Amino acid sequence: MNTGKATVDEIRHRFDQDVERFSNLETGQSATMDAPLVLDLIRQLVPATNPAARAMFDIGCGAGNFTLKILQMLPNLDCTLMDLSLPMLQRARQRVGAATTGRVTCLQTDIRDYTATPESFDVIVAAAVLHHLRAEQEWRSVFQMIYRALKPGGTFWVWDMITHDTPAVQTIMQQSFGQYLSAQKGTDYRDAVFTYIEKEDSPTSLNFQLNMLRQTGFQTTEILHKTAVFAAYVAIK
Repeated sequence: MNTGKATVDEIRHRFDQDVERFSNLETGQSATMDAPLVLDLIRQLVPATNPAARAMFDIGCGAGNFTLKILQMLPNLDCTLMDLSLPMLQRARQRVGAATTGRVTCLQTDIRDYTATPESFDVIVAAAVLHHLRAEQEWRSVFQMIYRALKPGGTFWVWDMITHDTPAVQTIMQQSFGQYLSAQKGTDYRDAVFTYIEKEDSPTSLNFQLNMLRQTGFQTTEILHKTAVFAAYVAIK
């Protein structure tokens, strides 16, 4: 377990204060490179991969942006929304409930504390949330739970911060991310983002995650997009 990192309560408190920003489909992830591109990419790919989907699970749903995008293509899904933050979850319920006639279930909990009913979801998404996992065993346990929760042919879609296994590559990619943040809102913003990443986050490499997914039982993984220290991928059961 990494020491000195923010607690679950500290992370929850920060997101409690940031509902309005995360409720904007275009700017909700301003610190995340290519977020609008990836939102639209996954919006197109989910129905192409799971055209008969009926049930979706959004881990770390925030204000519901990814679910809303997918509902544009697969309307009336039953949606299970999970987040640490109650204000985020309340906003997500409001927005998603207006976009689907399916059931909307909200869970205020940590993914590490949740056990899903086996084979209960066609689609699971996790956007900018898994980087809060700490020890390797937490990643393994969460991936195993997700695998069990998916129906055969179900898909797990991830968009998140990553690291690189080669130190020189990580250095250059981190510099690229810093340049992006500075161009967005200046160097003070860059420094603030880097500070809370250091305090809250513990991302792992894309290789680590894809290897663990295969160990968990996923037969197929596809890298969808990668830029600097962010990557999107799908794992298919």
